[in-house]
Amino acid sequence: MQNPDHEHIRHFIALALAPKIGPSLFKAILAYSGSPKAFFDIPKGKASKIPKVGPKLLALRESRDELLRKADDLIETSGKKGFEILTHLDPKFPQRLKAQEDGPVLLFSKGKADLNFERTVGIVGTRSATSYGRSATKRIIEDLVVYQPAIISGLAYGIDIEAHRAAIHAGLPTLAIMGSPIDQIYPAVHRKTAEQLQESGALLSEYAPGSKMMPGNFPARNRIIAGLSDALIVVEAAAKGGALITAEIAYSYDKEVFAVPGNLQSNFSEGCNNLIKKMKASIYTGPNDIAEALFWTKPGEEKLSKPKLDFSNRKKEELAILTHLQEKGESEIDQICYATEIPLGTLSSKLLSLEFEGIVKSLPGKKFKLLV
Repeated sequence: MQNPDHEHIRHFIALALAPKIGPSLFKAILAYSGSPKAFFDIPKGKASKIPKVGPKLLALRESRDELLRKADDLIETSGKKGFEILTHLDPKFPQRLKAQEDGPVLLFSKGKADLNFERTVGIVGTRSATSYGRSATKRIIEDLVVYQPAIISGLAYGIDIEAHRAAIHAGLPTLAIMGSPIDQIYPAVHRKTAEQLQESGALLSEYAPGSKMMPGNFPARNRIIAGLSDALIVVEAAAKGGALITAEIAYSYDKEVFAVPGNLQSNFSEGCNNLIKKMKASIYTGPNDIAEALFWTKPGEEKLSKPKLDFSNRKKEELAILTHLQEKGESEIDQICYATEIPLGTLSSKLLSLEFEGIVKSLPGKKFKLLV
């Protein structure tokens, strides 16, 4: 008799790698069915009621044996090639990614790192790094050593590879988020660094061995860099490019985003300067910027705590809103409306006023949170 856990993993991999099953749809199937195996087992009528599951996706159930064979081959390959398969429900799976609606449900990892680091900093930038950008990257990582974060980047040319190499040299773990399959180092010239970083860090990819490397993989992996980073620093960036995509995603995830200001006459500072101008990133001037934003302390320092607001002088409706947000951390406007019993129109006006005061921040998905 097969181990139930093994059967669960086989079906999880089979469904996750099935054609046209993206992370959002996979999570909808999981929420409705209870498990990937149950999706294949439940009656067709019940399966057809799952949101976004139409006739073409239902036909996948008829390919169950073929999909399971592919899953078995992948499990066998992982043992031979020394990488690990992590499902969304695995305790080793990065917890930071579970909060992302568009986060991956299946990851491939190679290295010795525990992927749930206490502190993380993402560092990204242009592939055409200048001497200023390379120097700034090294300095940033040297200054961060006292806080012992893991460094997250994308193994690309320019700022990314500089960040990985500086982290290795400084003795910090570093995660390389790949846009290629886990068994295909890209670019190949970074193979040595990819091997070195596995000693204390890891390679991470959502693309299975043997899969095609598509141009869209690289923008897609930027959401993983953003999701894994407690704070993201853009060192150098032109007016358009992958680093800015990552910064925009991190901003949408309500992460702390920083940009290194640069020469106004340099094309590769334009992106950073614009992020600061549009208030989508704070100016990075040193490690204290990150420590203050994330309430980090150095060894031996007294642990910082977030100051508590005094709401006693607030009017009744504002008090209800702020108390609710203080208890919940963040909340959708409909939830706030239900909890406070404030009419939606009045509530929207009150939230806007509190946002102008700098006390409340609006988040994607009509959510709100306290800023202090």
